[in-house]
Amino acid sequence: MVYDWQFMVLIIVAVLITGISKSGFAGGVGVVAVPLISLKASPAFAVAVMLPLLIVMDVFSLKAWWRQRVGTVLWLMLPPAVLGVAVGYLTYGRFDEELLKVLLGVFSILFGLWGLLKPFRGRVLPTWIGGLCGGIAGFTSFIAHAGGPPLNFYLLQCRLTREQFLATAVVFLAATNLVKLVPYGMLGLLSLENLTIALLLIPVAWLGVRLGLVIQKRLSGELFFRVILALLILLGIRLIVDVWG
Repeated sequence: MVYDWQFMVLIIVAVLITGISKSGFAGGVGVVAVPLISLKASPAFAVAVMLPLLIVMDVFSLKAWWRQRVGTVLWLMLPPAVLGVAVGYLTYGRFDEELLKVLLGVFSILFGLWGLLKPFRGRVLPTWIGGLCGGIAGFTSFIAHAGGPPLNFYLLQCRLTREQFLATAVVFLAATNLVKLVPYGMLGLLSLENLTIALLLIPVAWLGVRLGLVIQKRLSGELFFRVILALLILLGIRLIVDVWG
């Protein structure tokens, strides 16, 4: 792999956006990280480097949001999420790199469009949909650290306060990331090289989390959400074009 300036800019921006998203915007736009890094590296490398950084971000974010979490929602969604992670592990390696990039592109476009349109916001959904969203979040989190959109899909209809919404999302994603450590290690993704790169990026992760806490208090979360989601759609298109163009 060539660590040129373009690669470094992409990975720094990806980590920064993810940190901001995790602490200030319920992780919904953190899904941009893997597609962004995948423009210059393999998706497997992207998910491997991001996992240790996500866990570091979780530690920083949990300190701010732990007390506001909603336990009933977490108990509903976390067990299916573990199952989703297991499905991701069992199916890992069955997709070649080009197919994985296409899937990431499709996920990115669909999640981006869903986030912009929000067709189900405000509706009361049955609890089984919460479990289903938890399972999907576990699977998409395993393959692309993309658990935020399926999670937020359900949380948006739970009529939580802003603080409860953010706190519940932070705890859910933190627990899911810890579960992923075991299968990632078994698959050999947590190599010394990947861990070293992640270690060097910890200051960027910390900065992103701090910025997220500040931004969510001073800037419209809706505006930030829409800008990043639009970027996510463009990245999804770019990934698909890279394979099929």
